[in-house]
Formats: sequence, C-alpha cells, structure tokens
Amino acid sequence: MIAAITAGGRADDPFARELGVTTKALASVSDVTMLDLAIAAARASGAKRIVVIGGDDVRAHCGARVDEVIDESTDGRENIRRAMACGVDEPLLLCSSDMPFVTPRAMSDFVMRARACDLALPLAEADDYEATYPDAPPHITRLGRDRVANGNVVYFGAGIAPHALDASQRFFDARKSLFRMATLLGPGLMLRFATRQLRIAHVEARGSALLGCTVRAIRNASPTLCFDIDSLADYRYALDYAARR
Repeated sequence: MIAAITAGGRADDPFARELGVTTKALASVSDVTMLDLAIAAARASGAKRIVVIGGDDVRAHCGARVDEVIDESTDGRENIRRAMACGVDEPLLLCSSDMPFVTPRAMSDFVMRARACDLALPLAEADDYEATYPDAPPHITRLGRDRVANGNVVYFGAGIAPHALDASQRFFDARKSLFRMATLLGPGLMLRFATRQLRIAHVEARGSALLGCTVRAIRNASPTLCFDIDSLADYRYALDYAARR
C-alpha cells in the first residue's frame, strides 16, 4: 500500500500568526507537527511507500522520513490528482495532514477494515465524537436518523484511484458534508435527503453504481480520524484539548 499525504493547505492571517507557520501541516500540537503525526500513522497502517504533496518548506521538513515529496500546485484539486495518481497498481491511502490527534492505532484499524472495499471513508458516530471532543467546534452531519462525523482519510483498492479520479476528487472535496455528497449522486438521493429518508446505505449503493466498484463507509471509526484543523477556532480547541489530556 502507498500512502499519499496532502500537505499544501495554507493559513492566512490572523490564523497563520497563531499557527506560527503558513503551511497548516507544519503547525504543532503538543510539540509535534500534524504532518509528522500523519506520517507516523500512515507508516503504522502498513504503507510501504509514503509520498507527500507539498512545497519547499514541507520538503525541507520531511527530509528522508518519506519516500518522495511531490511539488504542490496552487490548485487544491490538482494536489488531490497528484496524490491519487500514486495509486496506479497498489492500494492507496489518501490522507489529509491536519489531523492533530490521529493515532497509528486508529489509522491501522481503519485500513484493516477498509481492505475488503474498493473505496472506503471512515465515519465516527456522533455520540463517540462528541464524547471524545466535548464542546468542540461543530463537525457533525445528520443524515436521516444517522448523526456522524466524516473522516479525513480515503482508502482506494489497487488501481481504483486513477480509474475513479474525477468522481473521487469531487467526493473528497465533499467529504465533510453528507449533504454535499448527496448532491453529487443525483436527484433521487437529493429527494430522499429533502424528505429525511436518505441513509448512508443509499449513498454507498449509488456511489458503488457510479464508480463501478464497492464503496463503503467504515462506521464506528475512531474520532481521531475526523477532527481536523479548518479554522482558528479548531486550532485553539486542539491546543486547549491537548493541554488538558
């Protein structure tokens, strides 16, 4: 398995001033950069090759700890394409680099459960997420009777990522919102969403039909795969949470 970690996200002022860096992946929580946490988790999950997509600062930080650093683009979707192009002949683990609490165990458990699928995304149950991160900035999605937190990792079986590149990019862009995922899947699912009849199983089935492969949500995944740093409020919460642990 190859792990591709996207590390091109930038923070603007005043966010960058508080992070201490402009590249989010290089921000530290508990004296460890989020990029280093992603690398350690990917390696523990069984990745034989680790590729990072980033700029010169990321390249200098990684040194020899990863197998390759691919130059980033200013276009986030292009960075996703470059990451997914790594998974031509082997399974691919596509990871964001802004998960401040990701653990090797959580990543390994997800990959172990995802290997039976062609494409898989982790979902944490809302109760678990809220118990783990009480009073955190909102990150819960409601879909019918389901309340979940979406993960920041995607698993692709061997050869699946390039085959499903366009759709997978759109799914990755929409990963934080099951509503946005539903909009990608057509009017039938949008109607189900509007009438509160849409279920995760419907999204899985439609995604499988569209992509011609087995698409699954890995339920009861670790909340550590779902908390990420999108805003200054997220980062401040992460620092406070880490200080209390």
